[in-house]
Amino acid sequence: MRKNIKKVLVLTIGIIFIILGFLGLVLPFLQGILFLVLGLMLVSLCIPEVRLFINKHAKRYPKLHPIIRKVESWILKFIGEI
Repeated sequence: MRKNIKKVLVLTIGIIFIILGFLGLVLPFLQGILFLVLGLMLVSLCIPEVRLFINKHAKRYPKLHPIIRKVESWILKFIGEI
């Protein structure tokens, strides 16, 4: 039960960050790319298709791969196992 609540909470926060990211692409005072990346990383913990999308682009741009892994490990350390 607790795991499901945590998963729903992470997914909700991820979607909110994605929405803020899209708003940030238009509004000058929000960092849109930062919110999009964080939102996608959070959503990818719950939805495997998003994880595949991120992995596909990480392979396409090899310099991003270690950064993505570092951010993912930081997020998992912060929120714990899902």
